[in-house]
Amino acid sequence: MSNDIILYSTEDGQTKVELHLQDSTVWLSQLELAELFDTSKNNISLHVKNIFEDQELDKNSTVKDYLTVQKEGNRDVQRTITLYNLDMILAIGYRVRSVRGAQFRRYASTILKEYLISGFAINDDKVTQELDYFKKLQKRIRDIRTNERIFYKQVLDIFATSIDYDGSSKAAMEFFATVQNKMIYAVTGHTAPELIFNRIDADKENLGLTVQKGDYPTKTELKVSKNYLDEKELTDLNLIVSAYLDTAERQANQKIKMTMNDWKSELDRYLDFQRVDILQDKGKISRDAANKKVDDELKKYKALNKEVKQVDTDYFNALNKLNKK
Repeated sequence: MSNDIILYSTEDGQTKVELHLQDSTVWLSQLELAELFDTSKNNISLHVKNIFEDQELDKNSTVKDYLTVQKEGNRDVQRTITLYNLDMILAIGYRVRSVRGAQFRRYASTILKEYLISGFAINDDKVTQELDYFKKLQKRIRDIRTNERIFYKQVLDIFATSIDYDGSSKAAMEFFATVQNKMIYAVTGHTAPELIFNRIDADKENLGLTVQKGDYPTKTELKVSKNYLDEKELTDLNLIVSAYLDTAERQANQKIKMTMNDWKSELDRYLDFQRVDILQDKGKISRDAANKKVDDELKKYKALNKEVKQVDTDYFNALNKLNKK
């Protein structure tokens, strides 16, 4: 038996089963079948027996003995495990008549079938639950195009359609930071941390921000690189994102599946075509260094503006007293 494994997760997320891939099909033991269909091993054994007695399947083409070595105490013990292929797995699923059985049949007829034919490695639980992947992908991209979220967040929404997307993984978080930096670098020549570090200044109006919601800049706003961009830079960033969304929709229309690294390569190709500098490293300023400077400059800004705020307070207090007379 090969070491190739396809990880299948039930829709409720309670059970994960390793499907052993060999000879263009997948194989499971009786114990694994019991776990997959949420039933007993004895029940699985009975279904297998009845399937062969009813001549529904041929034993020679659906069963394979696999020699395994198990550690028992200090000894290595060889044991033979009987495995059953996809035809048998589906036949048992019909006889078990459970929700799990119906779920696996849907998975096998769509995602697993495509994997066995095309060799695509689809491991993301969210994607495996989408029976009409490309149709939903196209609709999602159109929805993204019409919303008004910040520019690079729109692109991150596109990345969430990647077949290997896992938003909770460390790799995904690092990947998102890389993409953001590439876009900011393309329009400013600086990474996001570098831009914040270089442009924040307690002596400037609003500490150098060009975008903010309230009268005074917040720490959260000061840590967003896009908030320091001027009008031209914002326009350039918008153009990059717009072209990137066009690329995403084209890929979906052509039924081209994309991984997160594919999207990153696509961005590099586009930036190269636009003849802008492409970020090749993580930059000279770390995120921690940028955040520390935000804290330091914000303290200076508050100290410099404390007297101004006090004058405003005194003014409004005086007005209130006059209004009460």
